[in-house]
Amino acid sequence: MEILDFFRFTPAEISILLLSLKVALFCVVLILVPAVAIAWVLARKSFFGKSLLDSLIHLPLVMPPVVPGFLLLLVLGNQGIIGKYLHQTFGISLAFTWMGAVVASAVMAFPLMVRSVRLAISQVDKGLEIAAQSLGAHPLRVFFSITLPLSLPGIITGLILAFSRSMGEFGATITFVGNIENETRTLPLAIYSYTQTPDGDMPALRLVILSMALALGALMVSDKLERKAQQQIGRGHD
Repeated sequence: MEILDFFRFTPAEISILLLSLKVALFCVVLILVPAVAIAWVLARKSFFGKSLLDSLIHLPLVMPPVVPGFLLLLVLGNQGIIGKYLHQTFGISLAFTWMGAVVASAVMAFPLMVRSVRLAISQVDKGLEIAAQSLGAHPLRVFFSITLPLSLPGIITGLILAFSRSMGEFGATITFVGNIENETRTLPLAIYSYTQTPDGDMPALRLVILSMALALGALMVSDKLERKAQQQIGRGHD
């Protein structure tokens, strides 16, 4: 009975979970198309500055997360270079809102998505693309009918990685949007908040276990979807 009581989540904790899921889902939707496009460019094109572009995209992975968060605050904050214009012209405010949490998560998850998709596209046989183009297929048709389907397992992996990264994002989020209850307090921020309050150990532990369960579930779903995609690709080759 005590175990059941322990796993009885409060309305506040359920709200935290729903907010985290919303931020993560909007994050993957936001980065899906640009990540696939950038990954294709890096995998298939050679141009001056390619190494620099690749390095800039992956920069958030090697910097302290508070650095991207601080830069976002300078650029997209209400007094920032772009944020001031958005706020005064359109009434859009990203700093200290859940939409800002989506942006912060997207910045941190984008490199993982690009890296995964780029690897998948690199493994697609160029000969198939060249053969299709030689038969008169438009490059866009080649991409959507050959490249994209064959790189689907990598795209799925990238989406799961981005979703999981968003669910666990802390540094950039707390720097850019703060730790506001019912607005920007996602799972990692809530865990941090509970550890800083008296009698917060049990709620923090519940959320830690919940985070681990979500991460494990995401990995299992990713593996299942990858296997299914590989099977479909295999049938397509038969």
